[in-house]
Amino acid sequence: MTQTTTTIEKTLQIKTDCNQTFSEILTEDAIAFLTSLHDRFNKKRIALLEERKKQQLLFDAGSLPTFPPETKNIRDNEWLAAPTPDDLLDRRVEITGPVDRKMVINALNSGARTFMADFEDSTAPTWINVMQGQQNLMDAVNKTIILEDKAKNKRYQLNDKTAVLLVRPRGLHLQEKHILVEDQETSGSLVDFGLYAFHNFKELLKNGSAPYFYIPKLEHYLEARWWNEVIDYTEDYLGMQRGTIKVTVLIETITASFQLDEIIFELKEHIVGLNCGRWDYIFSYIKKFRNNPAFIVPNRDQVSMTSPFMNAYSQLVIQRCHKRNIHAIGGMAAQIPIKNNLEANTIAFNKVIADKEREVRNGHDGTWVAHPDLIPLAMKVFDREMPTKNQIHIKRADLNISESDLLEVPKGTITEEGVRKNINVSILYIASWLHEQGAAAIHHLMEDAATAEISRSQLWQWLQNGVTLDNNKKLTNSYYHRLAMEEYEKIKKLVGEDNHQDGEYKLAEQLLDVLVVNPKFIEFLTIPGYKYL
Repeated sequence: MTQTTTTIEKTLQIKTDCNQTFSEILTEDAIAFLTSLHDRFNKKRIALLEERKKQQLLFDAGSLPTFPPETKNIRDNEWLAAPTPDDLLDRRVEITGPVDRKMVINALNSGARTFMADFEDSTAPTWINVMQGQQNLMDAVNKTIILEDKAKNKRYQLNDKTAVLLVRPRGLHLQEKHILVEDQETSGSLVDFGLYAFHNFKELLKNGSAPYFYIPKLEHYLEARWWNEVIDYTEDYLGMQRGTIKVTVLIETITASFQLDEIIFELKEHIVGLNCGRWDYIFSYIKKFRNNPAFIVPNRDQVSMTSPFMNAYSQLVIQRCHKRNIHAIGGMAAQIPIKNNLEANTIAFNKVIADKEREVRNGHDGTWVAHPDLIPLAMKVFDREMPTKNQIHIKRADLNISESDLLEVPKGTITEEGVRKNINVSILYIASWLHEQGAAAIHHLMEDAATAEISRSQLWQWLQNGVTLDNNKKLTNSYYHRLAMEEYEKIKKLVGEDNHQDGEYKLAEQLLDVLVVNPKFIEFLTIPGYKYL
């Protein structure tokens, strides 16, 4: 194992068995900045994570989220966020994906208005993935990014016109185990955010843009305040004017949907939008109320944006965003085209079109897709329904979303097939993630950590609450293990004996067992998985 130690204000260590030094990324000045961010903000980050645990104890005792009484004046008063930059006024179709070199080039060339380069749910945070991701983004900003695929005799490079780049750092809960300050692991959030801002702000400003970010998985407005402090400090440290850095916040936790105005207010000099992170939102709903038998969620396939609690959340995001003059971005279309299957593609594409029509007619200013082939579909819908750059002028004052609307339990059934599918998807995704691929095409859908979290958290909720399936059988440990073993055998046949032996499937099975059978719920599957990367 190699170790690099650099002393600035404090001792920062880089611990990795990788021989690549990434000297362009881990410069002395960049390391000094990361050390400074850690020194000023990591302790408070950890305290905020402790507050999440305290809140969970209240939910476990039966309490439910409410609109905070102490911030009623923020919700009621008339105030606006700072203006949105010109290159972010039209965000009608956004594509997202990991930060590998080919994805970065193809996404920027895809025809989408923006590209969210993702260090979080669709990137397995190995040292190589994270550092090469930073290098790829720096090369993209500098317009020097090229990829030679000798096997295909193909050269990838940027078009003259590209999507606007936004970057999603890892969530507050994730550590960066390879970078330590005074022997303490640093924050994945601060590393991803800090390195991108540090290396690219000058070139971005020269090109008429700026560092733009997506902030994931906030659970409380005090976490938004923390991010605002980080951003203000970064602007001061790097010599940017206040409000240069812009962010869009993903609303992907049930608690955040009760604090939309507050989150916008805390970031009002920097925020340009909220996004409906629908998959993580479902996961959060399951996770937060996991011990409340009144909140059992049916099969994953039966929970959609037309479910009352999801529809309420989506519409509330639109109303609160437009009141504050910022964008409301819709959710992800996870469908993937199937080669040589016109009938299946027609069904999938019609679902995408219906989803995007509902979003734009409700008032969303843009939407997400996971695959480039879905961009023309989504673009056609938004071009037809939204002739202006956005529809912030549609204020949706007609809406009156209540606390109970946001909490309404989705109706549906829990089936043996639903249990089997959750086991199957969880194993295939976790194996992919352990194999260093954070985004995986599974059963014609693009799965990432967020969608896999739904599957494994449902299994935990159903098993630990002893639900009765629609076949009148109670889901017990023995019943679950029998189904799991049968699904493991199906996967072995699906991938082949050699691939199963060489892959991470056995370890994925062991991790899923820890995640599901363990009476103590594990907050994120990536936390126990990270030590194996």
